[in-house]
Amino acid sequence: MIKVACVRFKSAGRIYYFDPAGLELSAGNNVIVETVRGIEFGTLSCDPIEVDESSIVSPLKPIIRVATPDDEKRNRENEAKKERALAICEEKIAARGLDMKLVDVEYTFDNSKIIYYFTADGRVDFRELVKDLAGVFRMRIELRQIGVRDETKMMGGIGCCGRDLCCHSWLPEFGPVSIKMAKVQNLSLNPIKISGICGRLMCCLQYENDNYVESRKGMPEVGERITTRDGKAIVYDVNILNDRIKTRLILEERDGDKPEKLSTEYYIYTREDITRAEKRKPEKREDSRNKPQKKKGRGRKPAENLADEEIAFLSEEELEERLSESEDESQS
Repeated sequence: MIKVACVRFKSAGRIYYFDPAGLELSAGNNVIVETVRGIEFGTLSCDPIEVDESSIVSPLKPIIRVATPDDEKRNRENEAKKERALAICEEKIAARGLDMKLVDVEYTFDNSKIIYYFTADGRVDFRELVKDLAGVFRMRIELRQIGVRDETKMMGGIGCCGRDLCCHSWLPEFGPVSIKMAKVQNLSLNPIKISGICGRLMCCLQYENDNYVESRKGMPEVGERITTRDGKAIVYDVNILNDRIKTRLILEERDGDKPEKLSTEYYIYTREDITRAEKRKPEKREDSRNKPQKKKGRGRKPAENLADEEIAFLSEEELEERLSESEDESQS
């Protein structure tokens, strides 16, 4: 185990480990540290803690000092200069006719570099823009292209829940989110309802996903045939949270051209009240080298592996189609 100081450079940014270097530190202390970008002003997110050495990349850089009143004043001055830096850059972008949207700007603590963040649909040749800005500020200029999620994280906003966006207020990193999470939680597959203001799948889909996955164990699928204390039945609805399975009993089995007869009333059971049919083990496949290869769909992917940018612009019917294709591929 090794003792580390957890430093954050933004209110909802990532946490980085530094060597406390024997300093008396506590949560909320402002500190001066050295990073790959230069000297930076950060804040301790918690008291120094002990972590396993395998979870860090050695050697850790030490904390230079606890921030002094002069350091805090300098940091406030850097924040105040951001508005002018943004205005000048936007003016230069307009003069060059570049197709890019400026999002944010940062000064390093020692004023050795200015970092601009922008979004664009494609690649942008900003070499001449960098020369223009360097001529004005007389320091190193760096431009970084970011995605729409990072843009939303920097700018902030109000989510559909009525609260500040998680990514802007407390979420340090983006986790993987897929359409399969929405399906497991029985949410509407309408892109408008499961997408955030960034146009990508909502980050909160992953918060309760593990609980839903655990709760689904032993629960049948809609349309599945099960055995109950009252006889065989067909599942019409499943409520995972309440552990309720809504079914209709099979009164008469299908016989030739005669359709099966179902009860007009619905019967409710729990997962302990039913018995699911055992799934047959898949037969051993032949060597794929001796079989002709099937032609793959034209650029289609399983729904749960779709990228966020694809999900955000699919209609509900297209999502359903992708989901059915995904299930067919997994069962084949």
